[in-house]
Amino acid sequence: MSPAEIMKVAEVQIYIGAYYNSGWKPIEGGLLDPRLGPASKRLICATCGGNHVECPGHFGYLALALPVYNVGYLGTVVNVLKCICKNCSGFLLKDEMRVEYLRKMRNLKDPMKKIELMKIVVKKCTALCAGNRRAECWKCGYVNGTVKKAVGMIGILHDRSKFEDVMDELRKTMAETKVSAAGLSVEAMLDPAKVFTLLKEMSDEDCEVLYLSTRPENLLITNILVPPTVIRPSVLVGGEVSNENDITVRLKQIIQSNARLTRDLFDLRLGYAPGVKRSWDELQVEVAQYINSEVRVPFTMQGGNPLNGFVQRLKGKQGRFRGNLSAKRVEYTGRSVISPDPNLKINEVGVPIEMAQILTYPERVTCHNIEKLRQCVSNGPHKYPGARSLHRDGEELSLAITRIRKNLADGLQYGDIVGICAHPKMGRSWLLQLKIF
Repeated sequence: MSPAEIMKVAEVQIYIGAYYNSGWKPIEGGLLDPRLGPASKRLICATCGGNHVECPGHFGYLALALPVYNVGYLGTVVNVLKCICKNCSGFLLKDEMRVEYLRKMRNLKDPMKKIELMKIVVKKCTALCAGNRRAECWKCGYVNGTVKKAVGMIGILHDRSKFEDVMDELRKTMAETKVSAAGLSVEAMLDPAKVFTLLKEMSDEDCEVLYLSTRPENLLITNILVPPTVIRPSVLVGGEVSNENDITVRLKQIIQSNARLTRDLFDLRLGYAPGVKRSWDELQVEVAQYINSEVRVPFTMQGGNPLNGFVQRLKGKQGRFRGNLSAKRVEYTGRSVISPDPNLKINEVGVPIEMAQILTYPERVTCHNIEKLRQCVSNGPHKYPGARSLHRDGEELSLAITRIRKNLADGLQYGDIVGICAHPKMGRSWLLQLKIF
């Protein structure tokens, strides 16, 4: 989302890294601001007037002092930077070739083919700097080097150290300023503010050639969307202390890092600010771990207590998709530990009796099976083989009407075919057809 879209969605700006005041009421402008939704059952939302059941929650926003990278789009930003001049934001390919790729991109309708064409364009631009070749911008003449992700930290490197004329020019400049050139390197770190400016100056046609669905500057973070309190509840313990959600704690750390950076930027205007770079790096790390707590960060900036980010809340077996949204129970299916049995043929499978008494399948009453089904109903659901219920048009009726829902073991007699999947993650192609023993 763009900064303007975030501010349009948000109800309030969050800038205070605190939760409650001395009377245990949420602080306005804090992380539990009443306009974000009720923080507890006894409170009312200041935006819609609903209680904790009626209020769906409302978003806020947090304005950052300087842009930072979004770790989810860092690879995309690197690919874009490989294709543009790091001085004027012009496309590195000659204009004739750029126009030709733009024409091809507009003629394609299949999104997958557009992605393939975009990868070809990035590969062409990357090859311009390969093998110590000079990639001079055809617009401004700036010598572009290799662009790559930084190792061991969140950043992007622009390496021009292989070009002797660039090194000589830098040595000359440093000699004039009487700065030591020992260990000189032109492997410059591109800070997010510089990258933000470069991406903002890109033309819409260049964005179209790279198949970007939004403006490239939106791939960096300048405003953070603060989620409503309903998804990060606050729990008061004994009226003296509160247990906060990991997301809330992460946001507090971002606010604190942002405040330090703001203070250092103010000192910079006064002429003294040695800690701006470190404060900026700390803010970058906090925002990155807010999104994904497993991202690699410098050892000196690793926190003590592990806190989950949004990626951890969504992915995995305990995540929102598999843990809360995906169905876990389906009809006519069971799960059991498999083990060999010398009494079974190679095309047979044994079903545990406990599973057979729980899992059921529907069987229609006919003149051929009515006696067997009568015996099942007589046995009931707790005796094998038995029946669990009788159904007709959604109502529970007697056996004389049409349909019986009876036990799986009773319905699957010796020789019947069932589907067995020894590897559920492999999909239907691994479904084995075996006989019941």
